[in-house]
Amino acid sequence: MSLKLDQLLANLQVALSDKISKHVLAIEEVTIECKAADYIAVCQILRDDNRLKFEQLIDLCAVDYQDYGDGGYDGLRYAVVTHLLSVSLNQRLRVRVFAEDASFPVLPTLVEIWPVANWYEREAFDLFGIMFENHPDLRRILTDYGFVGHPFRKDFPMIGNVEMRYDPEQQRVIYQPVTIEERNNVPRVIRNEGAHAK
Repeated sequence: MSLKLDQLLANLQVALSDKISKHVLAIEEVTIECKAADYIAVCQILRDDNRLKFEQLIDLCAVDYQDYGDGGYDGLRYAVVTHLLSVSLNQRLRVRVFAEDASFPVLPTLVEIWPVANWYEREAFDLFGIMFENHPDLRRILTDYGFVGHPFRKDFPMIGNVEMRYDPEQQRVIYQPVTIEERNNVPRVIRNEGAHAK
């Protein structure tokens, strides 16, 4: 581990102490985990502490851990992962927080700390169904407003629930049940092992 990463970990432990529930160093990057209840406080410290100065949120995404590790995973299902950058100190950090309730995942919004989180959180809501408490405009951003479900969840059907098409008779877009038959798109490979052996 480099001296710079050692110093970052030391600064994180001083600034956040018991608010960090786990930390991992992999591929020359530090990842910390915190509880949902500490999420806002942790992010505020990460931005404002002079030893950390993470001025920019450069990415925020959601992760569905259902069936993670070939089904051996038994932790919380939904997480939000933020990637932070300190331009002034030239350092990066990954922060992961899990939503406590898998049936209705809710986390606080980061829009007040980093306004750029707005559209990232809308995307996580749209694709994974994670609600962001106190978000100023939480609505779908990539799918249609009438879309049913959240397509990046691991239990979302591959063919979807409904399909949308333009009906020339009604002169409008209509929704209807999916008419595509579910099928396996993996090609079947047939090998004749003995054909070339002579």
